[in-house]
Amino acid sequence: MSRLISSFRSLGFAARHRTSCFRINALRIYSDHHQFSTSTNPGPLTQYKNLVKEGQLQFDPYQEKVALELDNLLQRLQQYEKEMQEYHVKLSNWEENRENERRKLLLKEGKSKQQRTESLDKSHNRFLGKWLDRKKPVNVEPGVGKWVSYLNRERKLDSLVGKCPTVPQAPKGLYIYGNVGSGKTMLMDMFYNSTKGIVTHRRRFHFHEAMLEINERMHKLWKNQVKEKSMQSTIANWIMNLPFDTKVKEWVASEESYKEEMQMKNILPAVADKFLVDQIIDQKGSCILCFDEIQTVDVFAIVALSGIINRLLTTGTVLVATSNRAPSDLNQDGMQWEIFLKLLDKMEEHCETVLIGSETDYRRLISQRSINRVTYFYPLNSIATEKYENMWNEIIQSYGQQVKSETISVMFGRRLEVPESCNGVAKFTFEYLCGRPVGAADYIAVAKNYHTVFISDIPMMSMQIRDKARRFIILVDELYNHHCCLYCSAASSIDELFQGTEEGTLFDLESFQFETETEGSKLRRDVLAVGNIGSGGVPAGIISMLSGKEEMFAFRRAVSRMIEMQTPFYQEGVRIYHPFFQGDNNVANMLQV
Repeated sequence: MSRLISSFRSLGFAARHRTSCFRINALRIYSDHHQFSTSTNPGPLTQYKNLVKEGQLQFDPYQEKVALELDNLLQRLQQYEKEMQEYHVKLSNWEENRENERRKLLLKEGKSKQQRTESLDKSHNRFLGKWLDRKKPVNVEPGVGKWVSYLNRERKLDSLVGKCPTVPQAPKGLYIYGNVGSGKTMLMDMFYNSTKGIVTHRRRFHFHEAMLEINERMHKLWKNQVKEKSMQSTIANWIMNLPFDTKVKEWVASEESYKEEMQMKNILPAVADKFLVDQIIDQKGSCILCFDEIQTVDVFAIVALSGIINRLLTTGTVLVATSNRAPSDLNQDGMQWEIFLKLLDKMEEHCETVLIGSETDYRRLISQRSINRVTYFYPLNSIATEKYENMWNEIIQSYGQQVKSETISVMFGRRLEVPESCNGVAKFTFEYLCGRPVGAADYIAVAKNYHTVFISDIPMMSMQIRDKARRFIILVDELYNHHCCLYCSAASSIDELFQGTEEGTLFDLESFQFETETEGSKLRRDVLAVGNIGSGGVPAGIISMLSGKEEMFAFRRAVSRMIEMQTPFYQEGVRIYHPFFQGDNNVANMLQV
């Protein structure tokens, strides 16, 4: 029998197993703070009006309109949640009935093959039996025969069990776009906060993190790591205990294996199905995806987002997205145009498009109207450096612990050495984080593990160090998205940081690229083509051949965010929203920022 198990394994058969993929790495997890622990959370409109009333925000009619739209969506979600709970019960029953009937059909076919074999043995017509076996082997039906067998079985199941239950009509989501600093992310986060206790399954992604997770899941599928159970599973035991001989059992295993291959053939739907729903705790309900800074910057992003979003929206997920561009303006280079148009059609069908038309950068306005705690020290002279070092000593002394080096985990099984750290505070040089081949995965790991990050010796950016500039911008994005406190020592003011130097401006539109990291000499498109990653386990980089306007957005966004990160409005939120402090308010009270 051990040989039989080995033969089953050689067929590549593994059971489908529902596992938890609902992992809130959401950036700025507003919903998990103790004051938002019930379903009576204030809606986005109420939150917005309260902040205006308190003087923390300046009233903007565009922002109020978006807050109202989000509030209306929240109200519709309450009824939709009930409908989706009922749908998932029906779907679960349907899947169970279908699987039971499928096994009955396999048993019936296997019994027929077994009886035929036994009949030939009893008649002692071994010559005829061997001839028939040669013509119609019972263990494997190759090529078209196996495909026809699979389709016939699926048709029979449709007639016996009926079609899959229909997904309830989902309320339309929102696609919010506008200029840098206009309040898109803030309003989306208010909405995300309000969905706790109303929507069962929620994820909030920034573009970089979403692309990395999609890449990681695709890689695991390609490497067959997604198959959670081996042939020692209950299904393997079911096959082994059937009243058939070894040949027929091998035929049943091959049929099961073929079914798995058919279900895994389209990889993007398989990835999408594991994107949101936490099935290990068997929660039934609706799903919402909040996607910050949606972009279609390269072929991979267009193909991946099209496949993932199409699947999620088709299966009832509600999408709320932000972007600097209107949907039709996302792909100005015309890459994979047919696929992109399908993505546009799907988003138009399932989302309302809302413009925040304000030209005001409210991050800068808040900074001008508040007394900021200085976290950005320039230029790189002895006075600024001394202030920077004094701030580092002040912060780490408040914890009373020893500064040490440590190693943190990064996606794709990698690790990153942190030279100096102390209880959620870390210190790096610009060269260490941005002068080496690291990228978004490393920066996400830093942002998750450290609520306060010190970065020294930041130079003015020019085309001479464009690779460092692109990494620094992605680093700022991830620190901001995780609500980290950032302390810097730099060569110039924030506003002058990306203006270029005598060595050349940063706006060389022909040669500037925004990839995050490479794998040897292979970029993301090469790695995905062969379905693997290098021996070092480093994921391929996100390639983004951006237009001049996209580069301008990236630079302006980084400047805007670094300015906001000095404001009390932002800094007071670090001990509330950063993942380091979730569920540990005693530690949170120690941070004085």
